Amino acid sequence: RALLRRQLLEIVDKMGEASAKAQSLHGAITSGRKMEVSDHKLYIMKDQEGLRGNGSVVGLLKTGRKRLFVYDLHGKQHEMEPLCVLDFYVHESRQRTGCGKRLFEYMLQHENIRPCHLAIDRPSHKFSQFLQKHYHLRNQIPQTNNFVVYEGFLNQNGGYIYFINFG
Repeated sequence: RALLRRQLLEIVDKMGEASAKAQSLHGAITSGRKMEVSDHKLYIMKDQEGLRGNGSVVGLLKTGRKRLFVYDLHGKQHEMEPLCVLDFYVHESRQRTGCGKRLFEYMLQHENIRPCHLAIDRPSHKFSQFLQKHYHLRNQIPQTNNFVVYEGFLNQNGGYIYFINFG
């Protein structure tokens, strides 16, 4: 059991490093250690036939709730805790084969959320193109933080947790 845990952490570390490299980041934002001490969810896609039948990981998608101050189209600020996409990576050899779409769709179904209701942490150009192609997300609402939200983000059924100050 300890060996399996160590192997899983190693796989998460390697995929996190590959994601950081693909996005030209200075360090990995996803690691096994970080996942152990957070309440984030990590969706992992595995190719059962990879590595001569032993299976290989081809993608990861990390989500979590973050407390954000989000501006709407009228410039009004809302304090909330939406579901955020924090990391999304598909191995280069498997990009443009449908793996990313299947992984993203699985997350959407599991979280019961529409793509426009997600806050995206610093999406890469490729990820922005992916969202535009598959989900028609084009119109970003400018934010002062590193997150991107799209038109429709503040519409009903986003599953947000709003914060209201009484004082």
